[in-house]
Amino acid sequence: MTEIPRIAVTTGEPAGIGPDLCLSLASLELPARIVLIGDRQLLTERAAQLGIDFQAEGPISIADCPVASPVQAGILDPANAGYVLATLDRAIQGCMDSEFQALVTAPVHKGVINDAGIAFSGHTEYLAQKTGAAQVVMMLAAPGLRVALATTHLPLSAVAEAITPQRLESVLSCLHRELIQHFGIRSPRILVAGLNPHAGEGGHLGREEIDIIEPVIRRLQKQGLRLSGPLPADTLFTPPCLQQADAVLAMYHDQGLPVLKHIGFGKAVNITLGLPIIRTSVDHGTALDKAGTGTAEPGSLVAAIHCAADMIQRT
Repeated sequence: MTEIPRIAVTTGEPAGIGPDLCLSLASLELPARIVLIGDRQLLTERAAQLGIDFQAEGPISIADCPVASPVQAGILDPANAGYVLATLDRAIQGCMDSEFQALVTAPVHKGVINDAGIAFSGHTEYLAQKTGAAQVVMMLAAPGLRVALATTHLPLSAVAEAITPQRLESVLSCLHRELIQHFGIRSPRILVAGLNPHAGEGGHLGREEIDIIEPVIRRLQKQGLRLSGPLPADTLFTPPCLQQADAVLAMYHDQGLPVLKHIGFGKAVNITLGLPIIRTSVDHGTALDKAGTGTAEPGSLVAAIHCAADMIQRT
């Protein structure tokens, strides 16, 4: 694709730093035409608060989506939970209709959406439901490291039960396929973490590695996938191991993402694999304490836009 792509950027939780980050895009050179999905008046007022001369024209425009209740930076309001999801719905539909070539999302606040009585576990799950994707994979990428997750937003007590042969095979197949399609890696090398300490220590610290993870790896290896594991997570994330990998599959959220964010926080990108659309996002939350102060750094949002543009070019 050689023409300049159009990328929808949702402005996220209105009381958080999402609007601030989106406004900062106006002063940057970006590889796409940006359409901000959010409340025009909110963006105008936040720009005035931040002292930003923001003009929604040229490479940046606004698809107006009005908030339900007045917004005060840093103060959550459950009344605007529906607005947050409405911006996502508008952007998703635009991508499905080819109005936009990709979706980039600013951070949302899961807690306030649930406080409003709307069950919401995260962007990843919501996007899968809205697009009808059979299998999605959450992957974060930073310079020198990609970490995908076998499970996403689950309590730790529910993780072991969720690691089934069917889920693991589906996740690994999706990760392998998407690394080829969207990242141009011909034969991806994937390191697979064990679930338990020391990858189960031969069954003495848990049998998930022996009964579930290893059989799936061996089966997929016979199909040509370049997989190594199950490996102890505490040594998997060392430089000698990572030099042999294009991606790591962690079994749960806090097994893999603390390492990635330590390496690349503020420059990392959250990517949803397996969707019928391209979606990237920031690697951080709503940072309510920074909203409206002018201290929020847009590095991760800019990286997410560049990553989306690169993925568009490979599609």
